[in-house]
Amino acid sequence: MTEIIIQTIENGKQIALIENGKLIEYYEEDKEYRRREGNIYIGIVKDVINGMQSAFVDIGTEKNSFIHLKDILPKIDETKETPNQNIEISKVVKTNQKLLVQVKKDSNEKKGARVSSHINLPGKYIALLPNTDIVTISQKIEDKKEQERLIKLVKENISQGNGAIIRTSAQNKEKEVIEDIKKVEKKWNDIIQTSINPELKEPQLLYRSENIIEKMLMDLADKAVEKVTVNDPKIKKELETFKKENHEYSNLKIELKELENLLGIYELEKQIEKIQNRKIWLKCGGFITIDKTEALTAIDVNTGKYLGNQSLEQTIYKVNQEATVEIAKQLRLRDIGGIIIIDYIDMKSKENKEKIQNILEEELKKDRSKTQIEGFTKLDLMELTRKHICSHKD
Repeated sequence: MTEIIIQTIENGKQIALIENGKLIEYYEEDKEYRRREGNIYIGIVKDVINGMQSAFVDIGTEKNSFIHLKDILPKIDETKETPNQNIEISKVVKTNQKLLVQVKKDSNEKKGARVSSHINLPGKYIALLPNTDIVTISQKIEDKKEQERLIKLVKENISQGNGAIIRTSAQNKEKEVIEDIKKVEKKWNDIIQTSINPELKEPQLLYRSENIIEKMLMDLADKAVEKVTVNDPKIKKELETFKKENHEYSNLKIELKELENLLGIYELEKQIEKIQNRKIWLKCGGFITIDKTEALTAIDVNTGKYLGNQSLEQTIYKVNQEATVEIAKQLRLRDIGGIIIIDYIDMKSKENKEKIQNILEEELKKDRSKTQIEGFTKLDLMELTRKHICSHKD
């Protein structure tokens, strides 16, 4: 059974995704923190910096946002072309120019938000990519015939000048996908009409991205979330409205339990507490450590107490195997994003390395976030990237 628990507390919300009593995803939403990732703004270019091929854009927030040249130039299919970096940014944008942008990475205490003119407007079954003809499909849809059917369906129904990313939830759908294309394109046309208003002289928010709860329900449309339990009547009312507007959730049960400690239902506090730990023990006796830095997240695998009863290579493989499953689980639980480096215990066998990479790929398919495995480097470090689900303040 897949369910969501939303506990309102004095300082915000605690949101837990549960599968058969086990914590799969966990988020905390601070009352004072305003998430901006995904928001679309009309911004004003404030400063163009040729030496950095970038510009600062005022979007009406405390700090000016930052945009790079490649995020202004027309979107290309990077598998076939490479961006032209010989163009000077000052030839592309000018100070005081209005610019339609989307926040790709939220601001923090040190930096303003990173924005892009490459818009990604999410729907239930597609994400619209305006001003491009690129149509791609989720890698989690593996059936080649289904891939071809969906790409053909989208290309036949999307307006000229728009592209799309076909989401996993579109699998085996047709009418719903067509309806979603129309709905998202209408939303985009409304944004454009507002943005070209000549009376619009100041930076302005044109589209607010979905909150954590809405995003979770949208992303899990194909996972059949059966129940949402809340302790706040206001949130229950909002969810009832969402349910009416989204027929996929007609069977969703929304339950109100006015308890101070909703998370006690599945003893979730103990599971949540473990997320804060640097060291995570494996069943075999080995362990992993997770260290986050500003540049990347480093994960180290250790044999710990495990001695094994076979060859050294098999002992090492067993620890690496268990570690791989746990790492995939922790990436999702902790919503770790950006560059991730895994320092596995050195394996001499090329076959075992391939097995570990295959296990990692399979386990990451359970993650609703986009991940990309680059493989083992020359230093025998596993390199991958993951896009975090929700913005963090740090």
